[in-house]
Amino acid sequence: MSQLPKKVKIVEVSARDGLQNEKQIIDLNTKLELIKRLAQSGINNIEVTGFVSPKWVPQLADSSQLCELLHKLDGVNYSALVPNIKGMELAIAGNIQEVAVFTAASESFTQKNINCTIDESLERFIPVIELAKQHNIKVRGYISCVLGCPYEGAIDANKVAQVTKQLFKLGCYEVSLGDTIGTGTPEAAQTMLQACMTIAPVENLALHFHNTYGQALANIYACLELGASIIDASVAGLGGCPYAKGASGNVSTEDVIYMLNGMGIESGIDIVQLVETGNWISQQLNKSNNSQVGNALNND
Repeated sequence: MSQLPKKVKIVEVSARDGLQNEKQIIDLNTKLELIKRLAQSGINNIEVTGFVSPKWVPQLADSSQLCELLHKLDGVNYSALVPNIKGMELAIAGNIQEVAVFTAASESFTQKNINCTIDESLERFIPVIELAKQHNIKVRGYISCVLGCPYEGAIDANKVAQVTKQLFKLGCYEVSLGDTIGTGTPEAAQTMLQACMTIAPVENLALHFHNTYGQALANIYACLELGASIIDASVAGLGGCPYAKGASGNVSTEDVIYMLNGMGIESGIDIVQLVETGNWISQQLNKSNNSQVGNALNND
């Protein structure tokens, strides 16, 4: 029986998850402008950056400077990804209100992504979460590869539920379930979410579905029918995963809001402003790409 929510929380991930996979370095002012425009469109939860090693993710090398210059609007929750205690300390210095830690439901993917087992990744989070609690900073958990892995194929829904249980046990208030390579289909998405709903209320479980095979909206709808009400999305469908070959990008926030509006589900987001923001950031990225191509030709 359908249990569609009346209101949905959108977590906008374009400024971090969206931009981190762009090959050209995006200038700081463009990132700040993107975040400002997203907030002005009515988005109340924005993941703005990640405190990760510039060696592995050069795009996020300006994370501390971005937080220093970020103009925060009242009522907007600005969050950042942190992989370890050093990242947590930088997030504290940047006055970040919420952080996210990340693991996977696939052992192979965890090894490729963060060079450790799932259990080891969870162990690393303990001091991070303890420090966050000391500073009254909320912690969100990400799980990658919940519907498929580029190395292991299909993932058992019970495995996803086990990792979900561990993250809540460690102190995460919300867990985001990521279809990293976008291979999930509606029935598989429902099965996975139902397994996780035996661990935690659906109100604390987020959907982070990539659109590699055009299934993201269908998968989101299938999960909305089970009462899911938190959706991660990226304006203009920006993003992908540098460790997942073929992951073409996040579901477009504009598409999600259009679908929700058509279903009479409230999001609080102005779709006209959102579409304008999506067009604007796409133009900025095209300019940057064209500039880099021009420079390369001039250097030949």
